[in-house]
Amino acid sequence: MCNEAFESTPFVDQCRILKSAGYQGIEIAPFTLVPSPDAPPTEVTPEQRNELKRIMAGEGLEFVGLHWLMVGPKDLHVTTPDTEVRKRGWGHIDQLIDLCADLGDNGIMVFGSPNQRKTTGGLTREEATRNYVEGLASVAPHAEQRGVTILVEALPIGQSDVVQTLAEAVSIVQEINSPAVRTMFDVHNAIDEAEPHTALVERYFEFIRHVHVNELDGRHCGTAGYDFGALLATLLRLGYQHWVSLEAFDFKPGGETIARESLSCLRRAEGNE
Repeated sequence: MCNEAFESTPFVDQCRILKSAGYQGIEIAPFTLVPSPDAPPTEVTPEQRNELKRIMAGEGLEFVGLHWLMVGPKDLHVTTPDTEVRKRGWGHIDQLIDLCADLGDNGIMVFGSPNQRKTTGGLTREEATRNYVEGLASVAPHAEQRGVTILVEALPIGQSDVVQTLAEAVSIVQEINSPAVRTMFDVHNAIDEAEPHTALVERYFEFIRHVHVNELDGRHCGTAGYDFGALLATLLRLGYQHWVSLEAFDFKPGGETIARESLSCLRRAEGNE
């Protein structure tokens, strides 16, 4: 489960709640680890990184990876025509690669961040996408060297105009052609896709390295009737070997309630409850 739903809850308590609820791993939003959203990843000291690893291991959880990569510092952008701003944006991603690798082995980085990749500065969608691809290719060797996989996340039309479909995400993965760049599937963010989600997952299965579960409206699992049974059955039939991670966007029920109700829903969908 993604940890930002726990908001101000101490990290050790987040881990204890997740383990108690039945989860095996924790996915971390980097902005939850720094003193303020404007602080860079480098402010998480080596000592703090080791302590986070110790806490996860001590509570029996595996580190899954990072998401919400570019909440801060302010003014980061990776597709802008301003080359200096773009350089800082990709420098931030480079720093996150090291943070991800320091927190655990084989971590993933979910690259959503709609506001920091959408078109700006008068660029066309095609021009901005080209800047995104070039930037991603530039950090891929570092990610590969550190054992991190960056995931191109397709986002709905209302969030970003750069990479809006799983097909577009896969085309970027194929163009870069690095084992450190793959894609992922997020239920909520696939709301604009024209095909059934199970058909998309089957078509692009070899490129999918991670799955986010949530309802189509962004709430946690079990609150709006999405057919998780069909999705999970497809993943099982295809031999999926990676993480299924809960990412809710509405935190009002509280982290523990979100965790327990969602896992109960997913177990029912599997026929295990």
